[in-house]
Parts: sequence; structure tokens; C-alpha cells
Amino acid sequence: MNIIETIVSVGIKSPFRVVHISDTHLTDADLRDGERKVLLAEKRKKIFPGAEQTLERACQLAREQGIPILHTGDLLDFVSIANLEKAKEFTDKNDCFMAAGNHEFSLYVGEAKEDAAYRNQSLAIVQTAFKNNIRMSSRVIGDVNFVALDNGYYLFDVDQLAFLKAEVSKQMPIVLLLHNPLYERALYDVIMKKSPCAYLVGVPEALMQGYPADRLEQQRADDVTREAVAYIQREPKIKAIIAGHIHFNYEGVFANRIPQITTSCTDIRHIEFV
Repeated sequence: MNIIETIVSVGIKSPFRVVHISDTHLTDADLRDGERKVLLAEKRKKIFPGAEQTLERACQLAREQGIPILHTGDLLDFVSIANLEKAKEFTDKNDCFMAAGNHEFSLYVGEAKEDAAYRNQSLAIVQTAFKNNIRMSSRVIGDVNFVALDNGYYLFDVDQLAFLKAEVSKQMPIVLLLHNPLYERALYDVIMKKSPCAYLVGVPEALMQGYPADRLEQQRADDVTREAVAYIQREPKIKAIIAGHIHFNYEGVFANRIPQITTSCTDIRHIEFV
């Protein structure tokens, strides 16, 4: 576990700090959810053995400094009563602002096509564990408007785009909290060296031709998503993007001007906005 110190320039007079974490993947279940989910928890816990230690250290750091935690999704690995209880304990005891990831709504990992209908099976119960709307919400910290949008299924929807435009109209610097990073060629190239697809939003169609068929269907942008990505590219009030999903640390630039940062699931990022 590393604590990474990062400075992000958004053009404000009074700097402030936050803690960023992502992809915690809580993997608890008990017989209240049945034996199948207990077996899933045992399997998945081996993949994310340090989740709770990283979460606990991030909470300690935030409390020591009196600063908020930004979480960019996959706090849960799958939906279970035990995981929702731990998520609620985390949000009750800490000052946390969050965007959902795809795993927030995963009933059994990898068992079904992830789309709006699938997400809506668990959305209401999952939302009870969180204070802010995990599909789309905003919060002003310092002189910055943090806007969280759930793009965990590689898409933005009409309501989210309208919400973002309304937030822009407030005339404050905006930092986007997303689960899935937006396409940058440099980031795409890094991921494609080790994966069959890039796991990014808004990848140009020509660069997806080698994707497996299921990943192409999963990650291909629709018209609204392309419109949202283009809007983010050109909107000068959007100053930075904080994301997760790819499980490694990255600092890049989206659209040749917007800093885009991800934090791995085993590290903590201490960000100063200036």
C-alpha cells in the first residue's frame, strides 16, 4: 500500500486536499444471502485480499486531516447484505463522495449482461448504503464543483448529460468523478499491451476492431455517450477527471488539456487541488 502525493491545477485561490481511493472490492457474504454467495465471497476474497486494510488506512488519513474521501466506484465487489452493511458503515463514519462502478450492481460476478435493466435489479437497495446519489450527483468542496457520474457500463445516458450541463451552468471549476476512464491514446496503448480490450469509454471504433465480440458489444459507445465525451472535451469549466476501474495508477491528459488520474485498488492518492 502506497500513499501517492498528487497536485492537480484547477485554477483556484485557496488550495485544499482530498483522499482518493477506488476499486476496494469488498468481498463479504454470509448465509443471509445463501451458500452460493458465500462460496463467491471465498473465491473473490483471494483476488482482493487487502481491500479492507486499504480502506481503513484511507479513512484514518482522511480523519487525521479532516478532509473528504473521493471514491470512484467498485467499493463493493458484488451485492450482499454483508457488503452493503460495510459500505453503509464506511459512509456513515466518513465524509465520502462517490460515483458508482459496475460492481456496485453485480449480483454474481460475471453471470449476466450488464445493462440498465440488470443495474435496476439492485439499484434501490444499493443506494441505501450511500449518502449521495451514486448514479449522478454533485458536491462543492472548496471552490470546486465535484460531479460524479456512473459510467460503469461504458455509457453515459441522456439524464446524466443534462445533469452535467446544468452543473456547468453554475460557473464553477468542475472535477469529474467517473468509474471508467475516458479514452486517451496513451492510456489505450498501455492497456492494450496486456489486455484484449482497453476498458475505456469512447474508444474510436477503428481501434476496437480487434476486441473480442462480447467486449466490443460491452464497450462500444452509443450516440449519447459520444455526445457526452465530445461535450467534456470542449467544455472549459471541466478541469480534471478522477477515475478508477483499471486497477493501476495513472496520470495522463484527456483531450490534450484535462488531467485524468486513476488510483489502483491497493493504493491511496492524496490530492491537493490548487
